[in-house]
Amino acid sequence: MKTILATAYAINPYKGSEDGMGWNFVMQIARFNNVIAVTRENNRPHIEKYMQENPFDLYNNIEFLYFDTPYWTRFWKRGGRGAMLYYLMWQRMVVSFIRKKGVAFDIVHNLNFHNDWTPSYLWKLGKPFAWGPIGHHPLIPAAYLSPYPKKYIFKDRFTWIVKKMFWNFSGALRTAVRKADFIWAMNPSVQDVVSIEGINQCISPSVATQDFGWNEKLQTDTFSLMSVGRLVPLKGFDLTIRAFASFIHTLTEPERCNVDLKIVGSGPEEEFLRNITEEEGISEYITFISWIDRSDVMEMFRNASVFIFPSHEGAGMVVPEALSFGVPVITLDNEGPGGFITPNCGIAVKRGCYEETVKQLANSIGFLYQNPEKLKAMRKAARKRFVDYFHWDRRGEQLKAIYKDL
Repeated sequence: MKTILATAYAINPYKGSEDGMGWNFVMQIARFNNVIAVTRENNRPHIEKYMQENPFDLYNNIEFLYFDTPYWTRFWKRGGRGAMLYYLMWQRMVVSFIRKKGVAFDIVHNLNFHNDWTPSYLWKLGKPFAWGPIGHHPLIPAAYLSPYPKKYIFKDRFTWIVKKMFWNFSGALRTAVRKADFIWAMNPSVQDVVSIEGINQCISPSVATQDFGWNEKLQTDTFSLMSVGRLVPLKGFDLTIRAFASFIHTLTEPERCNVDLKIVGSGPEEEFLRNITEEEGISEYITFISWIDRSDVMEMFRNASVFIFPSHEGAGMVVPEALSFGVPVITLDNEGPGGFITPNCGIAVKRGCYEETVKQLANSIGFLYQNPEKLKAMRKAARKRFVDYFHWDRRGEQLKAIYKDL
C-alpha cells in the first residue's frame, strides 16, 4: 500500500459539484492506498463534523492537513470573487507548506480544481506527479448567450482570453505538463489546448456519483421532467424552458395535466427564467425550487421520467446522478454532458441556431412522451451506464491502476 499526497483545494462532504468530488476522490484513493489530503482551512469544520457523524473504517487510511496562505494574500477574497487568483497563489505556496510538514509519501497528486489552464507546482516535491482530472468549460456559442444581458458574453470571452493566455504563454503551465508523470484529461478537448502528447495519460470523465438505489418501474404516472443546477447562462435553462413550452403546446388540455417540469436551483437569472415561463404561458406546469436538501433532490430523481440538461459546460455532476436513478438524459451534443450518454440512455441534440436547438429539444421530449416502451428501455440502459462508467468505485479503480503504474 502506497501513500498518496493529494492536494484538493475544495472538499466538502455535504456538497455536490467540485467540493463533493474532492471528498469522494479522497475516499476512493483511501480504498486502496493511504492518503494525505491537503485542503483549505475553511473545509475543516465540514470534514470533521461529517467524519464524526458518519464513522467509516476508510478514515484510518486518511490524514487531513489544512493550509491557507497568509491573511494579506486573501483578505480581499469573498466567496467566489477572486477564487481563481487565490487558487493560483494557494497552488504555489502549498509546496512550501508540505515541505515544512515533513510528511512521507510516495506519489503526489493534484486533484482539484479541475483546470487545465492553471499550473501545478507539485512536481517540485520530487516525487512521481499525477495531475487531474483536468479540463475546461468550452467557449459558449454566441447564439446561446444572446437572450441574456451582454455582460455574460463579455465575461465568457474575457475568461476564454485568460485561458488562452495561460495555454499559449505560461511557462509554469508548460513545465507542469512536462514534469507530470501522469495526466488525467476529463475529455478530448484537453488535447486541443494542452500539449499532452507523449505523456502517460488517460481521457475519462471526472464526474461520478454514489449508488442511491433505484426502482426499475417509475413511482408515478406523471410524465415529469427535471433539471438541476445554478441558474446561470452556462446551464442552458432558457433552452429547457422554451423547449418544454414548445412541447406543452402540442398537447391537449387533458394531456397537459399529466406533465410537469421541476427546476431545482438558484442563481442570478432566476427572475429572467421565471419571466420566460410567464411569456410562454406555462407557469402552471413548471415548479421552481430554489433550495432543498441534497437528499431531497435525490428523492426527486426517483420520480423523474426524463432529465433535461442542455448545459454548455465541460462536465456536469448531475448527469451521472440522473443516470444512477435510471433517468434518461436529454442534453446537447458536446464534450461535456453530451459525451456522458449514449443513444441507448439519452438524446444529445446537435448544436446550431437557437431556434433549431429549442425545436430539437422539444422534439426529443415529445419522442420520449409518445414512446413509453422506448422510455422504459432507456431507463434500464441509463442505470447500466451509471454502473459501468459513473459509479464512484469506477474512479477508485482508475486511481488504483494509475498509482500502481507510478
